Amino acid sequence: MTPVVDPTLEVEAALFAAGAPVVIGVDEVGRGAIAGIAAVGVCAILPETDAVPEGLRDSKLISPARRRAVEPLVARWALATAVGEAEPAEVDRLGIVAALGLAGRRALISLFEQGVDVAASTVLLDGSHDWLTPALGAPPRILTRVKADRDCASVAGASVMAKQHRDALMVIDHERWPAYGWDGNKGYGSPAHLAAVAAHGPSPRHRLTWLRSAEPGMLPFSV
Repeated sequence: MTPVVDPTLEVEAALFAAGAPVVIGVDEVGRGAIAGIAAVGVCAILPETDAVPEGLRDSKLISPARRRAVEPLVARWALATAVGEAEPAEVDRLGIVAALGLAGRRALISLFEQGVDVAASTVLLDGSHDWLTPALGAPPRILTRVKADRDCASVAGASVMAKQHRDALMVIDHERWPAYGWDGNKGYGSPAHLAAVAAHGPSPRHRLTWLRSAEPGMLPFSV
């Protein structure tokens, strides 16, 4: 089992030492869901940012209760945060990779509107694949790092913001379409969720292209 570690600012400090005036941590949430938005969180920090919020970790490694407690701490700690969205129909039309890029672009625009010098920033993107650069006309410096959401505080902050935002939207959508259990599964393809789609058909919040690849026999209709 991989030990759970608290994220630090070591990577960000090296980027600041190399001349970055701002570091923007970026992480996505909802890539593998069959319903709901794809969300990209961004968390901008300055060289003087310190004292990582207590309890901050990759959003996948902490409980919902802890995420709720940590979210406002991250919002106060960071220079600015934002979450960009790509709608289910956009995921269907563009594909998930391009949809993540679109959501990331929207999140960076929100940072710019909050006064962050995005163009001069260094972006720290979780993972090994840069899906963000193709969505930007004039991208800033973008660095990928595997497990950055676990190791880097700015990316862990982005992860928490995105997860909290997306989960809240799924609970709201659950109130309108309760049959699918989104308050629990958050739009991911659990057996109960797929069974509900088979029984009731897809909702306007489902990604139809993803349902087409669901387990054969689960869905007795064409999507």
